[in-house]
Amino acid sequence: MNLPIVQSLTAVTLAGGGPFSRRELQFCLKRAPIAVAADGGADRLLRYGCLPEAVIGDFDSLSDAARAELPADRLHHFAEQATTDFDKALRSIRAPVVLALGFAGARLDHGLAAMNTLVSRAAQACILIGPEDIAFAAPPYLTLDMRKGDVLSLFPMALVTGRSQGLEWPIDGIEFAPDGMIGTSNRVVSARVELAFDAPGMLVILPRRRLDAAIRALSAAGAPASVPGG
Repeated sequence: MNLPIVQSLTAVTLAGGGPFSRRELQFCLKRAPIAVAADGGADRLLRYGCLPEAVIGDFDSLSDAARAELPADRLHHFAEQATTDFDKALRSIRAPVVLALGFAGARLDHGLAAMNTLVSRAAQACILIGPEDIAFAAPPYLTLDMRKGDVLSLFPMALVTGRSQGLEWPIDGIEFAPDGMIGTSNRVVSARVELAFDAPGMLVILPRRRLDAAIRALSAAGAPASVPGG
């Protein structure tokens, strides 16, 4: 088994090549102070005065100027083209949580590929930061600190069933599938939301203002806890 390129006891901000602002970067770095870039994401980090700890990818979008500015020992080239740079980077990081910025851009195919990576690399907790929403692969059980009226969406990337507490429309007994039942635009009715899933493959989508709640939930997901309805 190959050792990860980046190992951190604190959260990591992973920058992609899609658009994000300086303010959004600072928003993430405040919570995840270790900066890593996936390929061309290094250009934007450097533009904002942030030197990444590592740059990981096939380097087809990394500019010559950025390559020249970066220390050679921080450049980690993957020649294979079968996976995205997001996948290459995420599988090379070990951290409590990764905040992925610049991967939910304008192109639909890039956004879908990022969702696929969240699920396929779910062993590494990762939160995809979008313009208005955040998304992450659900662990088997999680508890979220929310506010009544918040929108909470569930989108299955595989066949998944689950249980819930604190949602206007409980999910107990529902069989979710990407080509069948989905769970978008549910609504929070309690300050505490509990979710449990019988299989991997569910994406949880929350308003971006609930990022801290998502970080806490994923950080605690490995702790022993009772399962709603169990």
